[in-house]
Amino acid sequence: MEHIILFDLDGTLTDPKEGITKSVQHALRAYGIEEPDLEALCPFIGPPLTESFMEFYGFSEADARAAIPHFHEYFVGRGIFENRPYEGIHDMLEGLCRDGFTLAVATSKPEVFAEQILKHFGLRRYFKLVGGADMEEKRVKKGEVIAWTLKRLGVDPEKTPVIMVGDRRHDVAGAKENGLLCAGVLFGYGSREELLEAGVDYLAESVEKLGEILRLWGKGQRQSHRNA
Repeated sequence: MEHIILFDLDGTLTDPKEGITKSVQHALRAYGIEEPDLEALCPFIGPPLTESFMEFYGFSEADARAAIPHFHEYFVGRGIFENRPYEGIHDMLEGLCRDGFTLAVATSKPEVFAEQILKHFGLRRYFKLVGGADMEEKRVKKGEVIAWTLKRLGVDPEKTPVIMVGDRRHDVAGAKENGLLCAGVLFGYGSREELLEAGVDYLAESVEKLGEILRLWGKGQRQSHRNA
């Protein structure tokens, strides 16, 4: 039986801190807001941009949506590759593929950017499919992106074992909306408290530990299938 692992991108496969925070800084500047502290902009990593501009800077929905093209002005030119894969990610993904897991990406980042990033860092070859948001953020909430990815994979999670991997509460919520378990990573941008409060099923402090958790999950699913 096929076993599917869905991965978030930002804060899970790669650390996009520099590129995303500088892109947010650029967008805020268009509204007369100067934020010199890039650390203060780290909460933008992971959630949909519209939601973050509204939550952290009090933008109206219209202004939040209008800020996205300003974000992309910097991101497309420079920020997209101001990024790096987490240490050990290549080896973990290669091992999971070798063990027979089917891997896919489910990210709230626009799909076109996710494809570019994964190809640039040599990660694309591990994934059967990359599911993401559209440029207008009409499909951007994590539950919607996960459902879209599963549909394109032709997977019914009631019949095929699927687990989501991510670093923020949005990943956990999206997984639950689709009836999936979720493994949370603590090397990204969500805290242990955030993930536990959201109801995460597993927690991994490191890339190595994440690989162990996913293999144990797959082994348990295979055992359950044999005993059914």
